[in-house]
Amino acid sequence: MSDHHHSDEHSHDHHGHSDGNHHGDGDYHDHSDGHNHDDHHDHSNSHDHDHHHHDIEELAVAVLTISSTRTVEEDPAGDAIESALHDAGHTIAVRRVVDDDYDEIQGVVARMADRGDVDVTITTGGTGVTPDDETVEAVQQLFGKTLPGFGELFRRLSYDEIGTRVVGTRATAGTVDDMPTFCLPGSENAARLGAEEILVPEMPHLTGLARRDTE
Repeated sequence: MSDHHHSDEHSHDHHGHSDGNHHGDGDYHDHSDGHNHDDHHDHSNSHDHDHHHHDIEELAVAVLTISSTRTVEEDPAGDAIESALHDAGHTIAVRRVVDDDYDEIQGVVARMADRGDVDVTITTGGTGVTPDDETVEAVQQLFGKTLPGFGELFRRLSYDEIGTRVVGTRATAGTVDDMPTFCLPGSENAARLGAEEILVPEMPHLTGLARRDTE
């Protein structure tokens, strides 16, 4: 379940991609568009409205592929995430390939939280158990709060597809300076599963809750 990638930073328009480079700092795709429960018998619209009052329905998302070999134009996992988000009405603010390097991963994720035009960051790759899988270690150091339910649910859903091999994935999530950050495996199927089945339904609510007392 490891992913090997590359970094070489380039700007792109929304549909264009630049050529990869084995000596740069990350393939880069920047689209900075900015971005009551009366009684226990009543579970009606008023409760649902209150529960989701802070939801942010249109999010600007950074998609970071952790790899020493991939480029943005050859990144099926990133493509699967981007497609799921676009279909749900969200914007891709940044699309980038980040090298499999602890400091590089941590630095890029921290910068996403500082930008001001990124609501959510999603990484794909580097969540396995090989020596160069460092995404989880790098990103967890930035978490103000952890979201253990994300990894638990992802592994539960993944079991239906890959069985007991699910023990080899360390998918995780948390908040970095009030920005929800999700770390998915690097396979296309895993990225699609996580994006479609968990992130699309829950990102608006989690992002709104994470920001509730800071805006």
